[in-house]
Amino acid sequence: MAVASMPNYIPIKEAAKRLRVSVKTARVMLKSGKIQGGVLPDGEMIVVADSVPTLPVIKKEDLPEYKKFDNLKDSEISINEAGRKYKISSATITRWAQKGIIKRINSDGYRTFLAEQDVAYCAKIYHDNKGQGKWLFDKDGTPHKPRTGPLTLAE
Repeated sequence: MAVASMPNYIPIKEAAKRLRVSVKTARVMLKSGKIQGGVLPDGEMIVVADSVPTLPVIKKEDLPEYKKFDNLKDSEISINEAGRKYKISSATITRWAQKGIIKRINSDGYRTFLAEQDVAYCAKIYHDNKGQGKWLFDKDGTPHKPRTGPLTLAE
């Protein structure tokens, strides 16, 4: 007689992370049956690990938009100089650096120097997608792609 194996369960938070969606969206997916799982007596939602695909990790460094600026790979640029050169406010560039989208290379106590390849890449995305209040980058630094239509596991 074959013994059926018990499924492995993961917390809803881990499922959301794997799917790259919010916990709220993962809960909706669980309730609608798009992913399998259940609710523990204490109210915690758990998900069958095998029902949640692990999506491949895409790094901004692997994107063709980023590779266009390989000639700037070892260059550094100050925030103010970057603002002037790429026609973006220093405040915006500083915010991207604080979020980790642009890598900080060095500081002389007065100026902060950034990886110019990151700055050029961000400037390209910024100028291609202009508009006040637009979300340009995801947390990993890749360009933000808004979802359209219903959410599926393929997304």
